[in-house]
Amino acid sequence: MIRGTVTMENRNPRSMGRRAFLGAAAGFALGATSVAGRVRVAPARRPQSDPFVINMLGGIRNPNRRGSRGPLGGDPADGPLTLDERALSDALDSGTAAVNTTIGYVAGPQEPFEYSVAEVARWNRIIRNHPEALLKVWSAADIERAARDRRVGIIQGFQNAAMMGDDAGRVAVFAGLGVRIIQLTYNGANQLGHGSMVPENGGLTDFGRDAVAELNATRTLVDLSHSGERTCLDGIDASAAPIAITHTGCRAVTDLPRNKTDRELRLVAEGGGFVGIYFMPFLAADGMAVAEDVVRHIEHAVQVCGEEHVGIGTDGGTTAVDDLDAAYEAARREVEARRRAGISAAGERPGVVPFIPDLQGPDQFRKLAGMLGARGHSSERIERILGLNALRVLRDVWGE
Repeated sequence: MIRGTVTMENRNPRSMGRRAFLGAAAGFALGATSVAGRVRVAPARRPQSDPFVINMLGGIRNPNRRGSRGPLGGDPADGPLTLDERALSDALDSGTAAVNTTIGYVAGPQEPFEYSVAEVARWNRIIRNHPEALLKVWSAADIERAARDRRVGIIQGFQNAAMMGDDAGRVAVFAGLGVRIIQLTYNGANQLGHGSMVPENGGLTDFGRDAVAELNATRTLVDLSHSGERTCLDGIDASAAPIAITHTGCRAVTDLPRNKTDRELRLVAEGGGFVGIYFMPFLAADGMAVAEDVVRHIEHAVQVCGEEHVGIGTDGGTTAVDDLDAAYEAARREVEARRRAGISAAGERPGVVPFIPDLQGPDQFRKLAGMLGARGHSSERIERILGLNALRVLRDVWGE
């Protein structure tokens, strides 16, 4: 039996009563306060009629910015995130109430633990620098608050648990700093298990099981995106709480290793969890995915999981790329760099952009809702897919 039906209590977060903002002081103790480059965006610019969106994997950035003040321009304190006025305005206009934003170590030469702690501090500073637009999320109530205030809630999440080293107790350290979602592996192998690009397809290690137990104990959401199939199945089995695959596609629709099998999808739903469909080239075998491919994968996931367990995790932002020709060239260079670094995924190829060209910009969620509605999906189902299913699983796991 598939569990976790959305109730009337959480059908409309904007109409709920005000709840307390939990625990903000602990996470905001990190990092020095800076006001340089602060962008003023009026919270009231998001109309009440906007969709309620929880993007379970995404970001806020302007991909068109290039400059000398940071790797991609913008506030030098914000670094490559390019949090300029357009990026913040687009995120607000999109109806995004909260987004799981990847911070911390993913891959590269950095020391994973130290780098990840520093990233929490840096993001705390960024959120403080933009209080009119951003809010750090500790609880489901904070997402509701962000929706009411017409801000964007920032869920701090990891896409690799390598920063745990050999100490599963570090899960509690990061939970105390406000990291609310932790993905066990990226594409390769780490001390917890195998990613989707590891040919051996090994399972969850003993340390990985210890880490999952700590994630459950600290009410941190277990994310099995990027994991290999065996590690994913073991992770589902090991977790006592609902888990999420925050950003994926359906392998039955497009047979690529970054997509999940029906068995994985079904078991996530049976445990009360959540599956987010991404806006990525892996939705089409040739990498040239379009908006219709997003709809196809959502519909397949609903058939397998039930409508209470499917949502979105775009793996992208809400600001459109202005120059597609330049984007294709940049994608070629990025794929080559990822291949050299050994972190590329099957389906990545030069000239294939890491987004859906006809599903970009602040209207992307409205367009998706319109496409689903035109195919006969009810408004209630569309609301669940855009955000209410994610809110339900976050409340279930976080207990708030």
